[in-house]
Amino acid sequence: MNPTRFNILWADDEIDLLKPHILFLSQKGYDVTPVNSGADALEQFDKKNFDIVFLDENMPGISGLEALMHIKQKKPHVPVVMITKSEEENIMEEAIGAKIDDYLVKPINPNQILASIKKILDQSRLISEKVSHSYRQEFQSISLAFDDALTWQGWIEIYRKLCFWDLQISRTNTKDMLEVLEMQKAEANINFFKFIKNHYVDWLNNPKADRPILSHEVLRKKLFPLLKEESLIFLILIDNLRYDQWKVLEPEIGKMFHIADETMYYSILPTTTSYARNAIFSGMLPSEMEKFHPDLWLNDNDEGGKNLYEEEFLRRQLKMQHIGEVKMNYHKVIHQQQGKEILQHFHNLLLTKFNVIVYNFVDMLSHARTDAGVMRELAPDEAAYRDLTLTWFQHSSLYELLKQLSEKKVKIVMTTDHGTIRVKRPYRIIGDKETNTNLRYKQGRNLSYDKKYVLSAKPEDFHLPRTTVSTTYAFASEDYFFAYPNNYNYYVNFYKDTFQHGGVSLEEMIVPIVTLHSRAL
Repeated sequence: MNPTRFNILWADDEIDLLKPHILFLSQKGYDVTPVNSGADALEQFDKKNFDIVFLDENMPGISGLEALMHIKQKKPHVPVVMITKSEEENIMEEAIGAKIDDYLVKPINPNQILASIKKILDQSRLISEKVSHSYRQEFQSISLAFDDALTWQGWIEIYRKLCFWDLQISRTNTKDMLEVLEMQKAEANINFFKFIKNHYVDWLNNPKADRPILSHEVLRKKLFPLLKEESLIFLILIDNLRYDQWKVLEPEIGKMFHIADETMYYSILPTTTSYARNAIFSGMLPSEMEKFHPDLWLNDNDEGGKNLYEEEFLRRQLKMQHIGEVKMNYHKVIHQQQGKEILQHFHNLLLTKFNVIVYNFVDMLSHARTDAGVMRELAPDEAAYRDLTLTWFQHSSLYELLKQLSEKKVKIVMTTDHGTIRVKRPYRIIGDKETNTNLRYKQGRNLSYDKKYVLSAKPEDFHLPRTTVSTTYAFASEDYFFAYPNNYNYYVNFYKDTFQHGGVSLEEMIVPIVTLHSRAL
């Protein structure tokens, strides 16, 4: 039985023959208002609130399709099920185009009707119950995995599972399950921090270490081999894109392209644009960039933009990999007009073997959320932040570009430079005036902090530049952010619950890299 008695409007010119069906639904807890014409259906619809409407397609006078149009114009949220004797494709297409919620072909039996009602009216509750039950079953196995000697591959799988359940549970809006998941994600990051603390230096310094793809290896391992093929190759880098954000974009992109490969790589530390993205384009770790490209590399305290030389870094890497003869174009999209200009000159892209396009919108979204109060209201949590990302994408020049590229013979590598985490807990730190301003990592002299939740780093071990003899680095773990004792309360209130990057967390370090094949190939 239903805890709530739903009201059903059923219009059919042979409604008297459906009395057994109506009685069956009444016994199941539904209140049915039967009418035998489209005109009567619209009259009743105006008088009373209904939870669902059943319309026979072939009624004299106002047809089911005509009644459907009136209903959707007045109350588009009310679900409508179309019932017909005909399986003609044009009728089905008309009904689907008018946004029906289900389509049944006569003869129908009571259980078909009940299944349709439950699918529409009880779907949210049934899905919520199923998701909650399934997550409870997997909760223990995920938590037990934290205690095992997880490899870097194991952590990728753990993060995939956590993102999957985050997306599933967020869609059901089951508050108690969301709270449980948040606690499990926090526990995962505690253990992931220990893992990085024990293995990261070995990854960078031991040639025989079993390690994931790191930022400086991404192009060499995932993109450069494609340049030997005949297809046009695109590298699309969306700055600051987390794995869960990619998963909400994936269904839209999957409509246009075959997703040939989806994998994950680990961003280097610090998980920031100036370090991680420059490592991607140069094919080097930061200390190597400083040594071999002193004309391009800028340290934290140097004046000027830190990611102004990506194109030149990439050209030098291509030359170093002996593929410098490949014709390449590089574009960076920061403003809407820049995206429009790429679309206006789309044909020029098709004349170039290798096109690189960097989109900075998601990074700007995270900064806007910090700086503007209205953005905090629009994106108070991860689910809303994902929704904003999807809304941007659906109305972006990137979406239009992908739509056009899907009709050409192209392959696309889509990736990001690092992710981001919503910071919740302040962590006191003291540094001199030369210390950098990032909230998730600090670089400077005489840094003072409790080391419990911080990864301390010698520059040479992490292949990071040493600006002075006594320079050290400190990386925040979990959802902590660094705050100075001066104006502590103001600082904490301003930055708490904002999305930041630079430190050690699953969300910042484990990021997607995807290969797309156009359907024209």
